[in-house]
Amino acid sequence: MEPVQIISGTAVPLDRSDVDTDQIIPSDWLKRVERTGFEAGLFGEWRDDRDFVLNKQEHAGANILIAGPQFGTGSSREHAVWALHQYGFRAVISPRFGDIFRNNATKNGLVPVQLSAAGGRTLMDAVLNDPTLEIVIDVELRTVEAQAIDFLESFPLEDSIQHRFLNGLDDIALTLQHADDIGEYEAHRPDWVKELEIQHNAR
Repeated sequence: MEPVQIISGTAVPLDRSDVDTDQIIPSDWLKRVERTGFEAGLFGEWRDDRDFVLNKQEHAGANILIAGPQFGTGSSREHAVWALHQYGFRAVISPRFGDIFRNNATKNGLVPVQLSAAGGRTLMDAVLNDPTLEIVIDVELRTVEAQAIDFLESFPLEDSIQHRFLNGLDDIALTLQHADDIGEYEAHRPDWVKELEIQHNAR
């Protein structure tokens, strides 16, 4: 996971509410063994419509997704976050996220930016009006800014999650921070405990 401090760029306005993980990545994509290539399935059923916002040239290269309230609800599939991140999105802005989706996002380098309903609507309308609007998300300051429309709003982000993003730490990297302590423990474990673990793993 790469460190994330500043995300600066344009946005795709997904002006829909109650977007669940089934809509973000259709269930057929869950059969894949690989953890790559999911960007092709992002909003797969909607992208068949040539007028769907992700198909519009004016939003090509955008790295921020602005969604309506209740984004990422439904099943716990981590594939939804993989699809968004592999497509090129580095942050999703919404007034409210599904809890499991939000947790999955923080572990995969996708910043969930929860704004007020009014703030989210302001940004949505601004991008609908001007697809070139530049938005700056500052993870360290926990703010979203769009200078062209004089917009600045803070967003909640737990200290531990902010630490993850700023230092590029996934679950494995967090565990490896305690490698010395783990090694010390392993070196001094009683032999009978090791034997029990061997027997358990052999079952």
